[in-house]
Amino acid sequence: MNFLDAVKTRCPECEGKRYNKKALGYLYHGKNIAEVLEMTVLEALDFFANEKKVTRYLSLLQEVGLSYLKLGQTLSSLSGGENQRLKIATELRKRGNIYIMDEPTTGLHMNDIERFFQIVNKLVDAGNTVIIIEHNLDIIRRADWIIDLGPEGGKNGGEMLFEGTPEELKSCSRSITAKYI
Repeated sequence: MNFLDAVKTRCPECEGKRYNKKALGYLYHGKNIAEVLEMTVLEALDFFANEKKVTRYLSLLQEVGLSYLKLGQTLSSLSGGENQRLKIATELRKRGNIYIMDEPTTGLHMNDIERFFQIVNKLVDAGNTVIIIEHNLDIIRRADWIIDLGPEGGKNGGEMLFEGTPEELKSCSRSITAKYI
């Protein structure tokens, strides 16, 4: 706790809304900027339903499972998984890219891992290539193509033991991964 963390003050002019009276006086469909920024992504999708450009970006946040975030929420208040999904949301409409992800599911809850896999599928379905370096067996089982390095880690690894589909990996006797998928 820092020295002034417990001290809470409210600006008498804006009453904590961060905008002066003139800015708060501008309304869009009956709401000022402070009220709009208090909306969740889901609420904003409804509010901006007739604004195609706005809803296009909001729908990306919904697709990656962030519909509960408030529009004015600070990036510093997001968890690691939320930040990761936010970054992926910016890529969902792109095509022909190659994405390399190093252990992206580390520290994620099982529900978030499922959501992550759905996002990866959307990237692939959009014509992108996704390369994932991963130890999570649920992700490995769902891969289109696996390159298994080993036979162990560190100085006892680095040899390509297998290349192929998850089903084919099961018959690779040298692979430790094969024993678990």
